[in-house]
Amino acid sequence: MNNKKKLSNKLHRFWKLLGPGLVTGSSDDDPSGIATYSQAGALYGVSTLWTALITFPLMAAIQEMCARIGLVTSQGLTGTLKTNYSKPILYLMVLFSFPAIVMNIGADIAGMGAVGNLLFPSIHAMFFSVIFTSILIVLIIYLPYQRIASILKYLCAALLVYLIVPFLYKQDWITILKGTFIPTIKFDKNFIGILVAILGTTISPYLFFWQATMEVEERKQKKKHIIVNKKIIHDMKLDVDFGMLFSNLVMFFIILTTGTVLFNGGIHQIDTVEQAAQALKPLAGNFAYLLFAAGVIGTGLIAIPVLSGSLSYIITETFGWEQGLDKKFHEAKAFYIIITISLILGLMMNYIGISPIKALIYSAILYGLTAPVLIAIILHIANNKKVMGEFTNGKRSNILGFATLILMTTAAVVMIYFQFV
Repeated sequence: MNNKKKLSNKLHRFWKLLGPGLVTGSSDDDPSGIATYSQAGALYGVSTLWTALITFPLMAAIQEMCARIGLVTSQGLTGTLKTNYSKPILYLMVLFSFPAIVMNIGADIAGMGAVGNLLFPSIHAMFFSVIFTSILIVLIIYLPYQRIASILKYLCAALLVYLIVPFLYKQDWITILKGTFIPTIKFDKNFIGILVAILGTTISPYLFFWQATMEVEERKQKKKHIIVNKKIIHDMKLDVDFGMLFSNLVMFFIILTTGTVLFNGGIHQIDTVEQAAQALKPLAGNFAYLLFAAGVIGTGLIAIPVLSGSLSYIITETFGWEQGLDKKFHEAKAFYIIITISLILGLMMNYIGISPIKALIYSAILYGLTAPVLIAIILHIANNKKVMGEFTNGKRSNILGFATLILMTTAAVVMIYFQFV
């Protein structure tokens, strides 16, 4: 009994420790991300499972740097950019971020609406999209930060459904182990395109901004100034590492689900997340289909506040306006108006002829162009003793950070090349 209590206390302390890292990682597995992973599985089976082993350390390294910058400077990434870099670089980030994030929001809202329609066919997908958008706007504006953070944290459990689905039917675990630990690379346009898409989906610029800003918000909630020390940095690293591990684990299991069920079932073309859910139904059964579909809605409810919040923090920090999820609407009107506008614009994409697939392609291109520049700046800040003091990058962080920079730059070049061939 005593051992059980000790274990329970340890788990409770660990759960309390988790926060921005877990939410950031979980938001990366949004409906548009699920669509990308489903495409990878349907097209190439388990051949891309190994990418989860590559993206985890790279993603964790960059997000940890962003979190550390937020903790040490008490500013979001935009604020730090504004203080230490020229304004053209800052404005360029805003220029690329706004359309990319809005299109990502639009794709996610459309995906949630379509899946809602799958679960309740008598109700039109657009109705669900409007309802989800309205609920999110109301919750983000009227709930205090701690409540929002708590809801987002518990919503992360929705992603656990993807860890269950592959165990609902027989698997060839030898083939899965080979796909996980023996990298497969096919030098053709489609396969390289999928690898680039996976890389761009997992290491997205909006996550950099959100991670840094949420560390600042968490510190504000302590009600007093906290001096950053090694313990705080250690706790932050645990949170970030666990969040990114969870994110990549979910990605792995989505590719595993679609790579075994859909690929082996002869379904190789998946363009949207609702197609992936629908295709699972006759092959894996009702329960797998319902879990997969419900997970899409849960991930959307996590990701859209993160996407819209990131955008609002970027713009309000750039122009020095009041911002913060801890503030009431009348205290930070511009901040909440930007969130509302981004959600409404995302919803309206369904009416102006931009399909969710096109939105994903456009946002991926914009993310691909901005990610290498941002990663280079993050590396520069994280190694700048004037900014970071004693908390500059260690050798491991720099190796992983520069590896990410090289990979993301290569991915951007390849992605642009594919647009013209």
